[in-house]
Order: sequence, then C-alpha cells, then structure tokens
Amino acid sequence: MGMCTISSLRGIALGFAPWGRVNDRPKRSATPRRPAVPGDRLTQEDRRCIAVWLTEGLTYTEMANRLNRSKSTITREVARNGGAGYRADHAHQMTRIRARRRKPIPLPATPANFVAYGRDPKAVFAFERRLGELLIGMGCPRMVAKILSCLFTADSGKLTSAELVQRLRVSPAAVSTAVGWAEGQELLVREHGARRKQRYSLEKYGGHRAVLASARATLLLAAIHREGAEILGPTTPAGARMDKAGTYLQLVSQDLADSAERRMREVFGD
Repeated sequence: MGMCTISSLRGIALGFAPWGRVNDRPKRSATPRRPAVPGDRLTQEDRRCIAVWLTEGLTYTEMANRLNRSKSTITREVARNGGAGYRADHAHQMTRIRARRRKPIPLPATPANFVAYGRDPKAVFAFERRLGELLIGMGCPRMVAKILSCLFTADSGKLTSAELVQRLRVSPAAVSTAVGWAEGQELLVREHGARRKQRYSLEKYGGHRAVLASARATLLLAAIHREGAEILGPTTPAGARMDKAGTYLQLVSQDLADSAERRMREVFGD
C-alpha cells in the first residue's frame, strides 16, 4: 500500500482520528513513495494517499515530498476537488471528466497576405517579427507592437478583433486592452462595422496623427518647464535651466508640428 499506513486506515475504519495522541501517530517516512516524474499527472493511488494523509494532518509540503511532486500540485489538487472534504475516487473521476472536456487549440491558418502576390511566407513572417521587436525596443508595449505589426503587413491595413485573436493566439481581452492603449496614443483607428464588429486600422496618413500627438506632448512638457522656472525663480540656477529647457521644447514642438503638416501634403497630396 506504499506510504498509506495500515494504522491510519484502521483508525479511519473505526471512526476515530488517528492523531488523537502524539505517541499513537504513525511514523512518517521522508523517502519518496516512488520515483515519480515532477509534473507528471497524479494517479488514482496518489489521490488515495493524499486523502489518507489529509486525515492524518500532514502538510502539503510533506505530501509533496512523499510523492516527489511540487507543493503547488498538491495544493491545486485538493483545492479543486473539495478541499477539506477531498475524496480520492471522486477527485480522480472529475479529473478524467475535465480532461475529456478540453479541446485542442486549433492552429491559426496562414494569413492570406502572407502568400498573396507570390510572397515568401517565411520572409514575411520574419519581417513581421523584426518589426514588432523594433517597436518594443522603442518603448511600445509588447501586445501593441504585435498588433501594429499585423496591421502593417496586412494589405487592407485593417483587421477585426477576431482576426487578431486568431492570428496572435491571444485572448480577446488582451487585444482589447492593447487596442485601447494604442488608440489613446493615436497609433490606430477603431472602426465600427456591420453586426457590431469592430475593425482596427492604421492611420490613413502613415502615422501623422501619432507625430502630432508627440508634438502636443512635447508642448505640454515645455509648459511645465516654464511653470517650474516661474516657481523656482528665473534668475536662480535651477529656474534659468528650466526656462531654457522650456523654450527649447516649445520650439521643437512647433517645428515638429509644422514639418508634419508640410510633409503630409507633399507625400499624400491632401
């Protein structure tokens, strides 16, 4: 019977707790019951031992050591199968039912734009990954970078939430959160289509709105520097430094906005 002691089973059969007196408590062996592979699934025998050890008052750490498993494995097993009312056979049956319910996650189909126009899918995929890594290196959140990379390489420049979920193999909530951040930074545009479907697209003018948003942010930074200069005193060393920085940032902001408008008309003709 392995580590499930005869004395503990006798106590359960007679209806009393075997830990009533310290001297009556069965000896615990620190030797693993069997050379189980950590992370391997619990067997029905393992679960019966866990049930016995729970009545003996063993800790999860002691049970884990005897079964050569992690403590989290034992904790999760007991918690999801009744807690203090854990029953081995019931736990084993429920585990088998849950396993049958699980369905394999289908692999997403290769996006059409990967193979369109005779493109090399591997080259397109590699480029998409490099683009995402570049955006991440520039401070863009990882999920936002992946979404923008998908939109950049899509011929339509537009993808629905469902298409992004399938393509990136992430949850709808992850897409929604990332899109919300990107929309706030004016990196993409949200469009409402038929049947309440939302599509996300890149800006028409190749990032023009994002550049203007950056110019506005720089202008706000210039204003706070000017305010700091007034508070610190423009004639003090700190105040003078803040005043010069504010002037510089304001000029850069204005140059950036003017250049963005001029170049947009030159390139896009609007």
